[in-house]
Amino acid sequence: MSSAGAFLQEMLGLYGIAFLGFIVRKKNILNEHANDVLTQLILYITLPALIICSLDITFSAYIIKDFLWLMSMSIYILVLSCFLAIWMKKRAALEQKQKNVYEGLIIFGNQGFIGYAVSSIILGEQGIIYLTIFNLCYLILIWTYGLFLFSESKHKFNWKQTFCHSGIFSTFIGIILFLLPFHLPVMVSNMMESIGNMTIPLSMLLIGSLIAKVNYNELFLLIKNTHLWKMAFVRLLFIPFLLLPFTFLNVPFSLLIIAILVSGMPAAPTIILFSQKYNADTLFASLGVLITTLLCIFTIPFLYLILSIIYNHF
Repeated sequence: MSSAGAFLQEMLGLYGIAFLGFIVRKKNILNEHANDVLTQLILYITLPALIICSLDITFSAYIIKDFLWLMSMSIYILVLSCFLAIWMKKRAALEQKQKNVYEGLIIFGNQGFIGYAVSSIILGEQGIIYLTIFNLCYLILIWTYGLFLFSESKHKFNWKQTFCHSGIFSTFIGIILFLLPFHLPVMVSNMMESIGNMTIPLSMLLIGSLIAKVNYNELFLLIKNTHLWKMAFVRLLFIPFLLLPFTFLNVPFSLLIIAILVSGMPAAPTIILFSQKYNADTLFASLGVLITTLLCIFTIPFLYLILSIIYNHF
């Protein structure tokens, strides 16, 4: 894969930010209240801005066929992922605070920043457009069912309140912008992009900060947890391979490569934010995100290679 070096640089940059978060928390530059502040900042300001600016693209008639293929693959893989995650959660011997985290780690990948980076490396601006379409159902699911997973154990779930949540509200605003024939004013768009671009650096700082306050004995016990490694295998390899039947349906290679690679993204940092906000097992969530983010350096090029071989020989 000719772009493997560029991708590796992207990933190493993310790990560097997480390591910085670890150091500044250890040095108490970030105090004990920092994690709550970062969580609120990301959930209610930077992440909604990222969602809106990523959907601020032009929808035109010539991409209707591509749109239908991408939406079909997105719905298909999300439904299968949900059933698979529920089945695995029921069979896993986990603590109560870990069960919903486990399900969330399996279903929801980091289809935002890393997804955009990989799509841009492979197909440039066209890749970003394809990913934006593919992410529409994902965004709705993570801000509805994703929130439901974590909030159900704390208080009775309020669907009306959920649809007023910043994440789902910004998704609907983004979908409206996507369908309309005009864009946000340049000044507003630039401001939203600048704010949205803070999301991933802040998320990685939060991951590092959360790991820094962990008892090392507890950390090593969790790393030896076989359920985390099962989750990593399913999230990074098994789920994207479920899309392989589409290779026999004459789906264009450019669409399928985006769908498969994005479906094999590491677990979403948003799961850490939900865990932090709703008092789930934040360490378990952080380790799940870190393990899958590390392993995807190898699994994403592997998925690309497999798909290339299939297309060249069949």
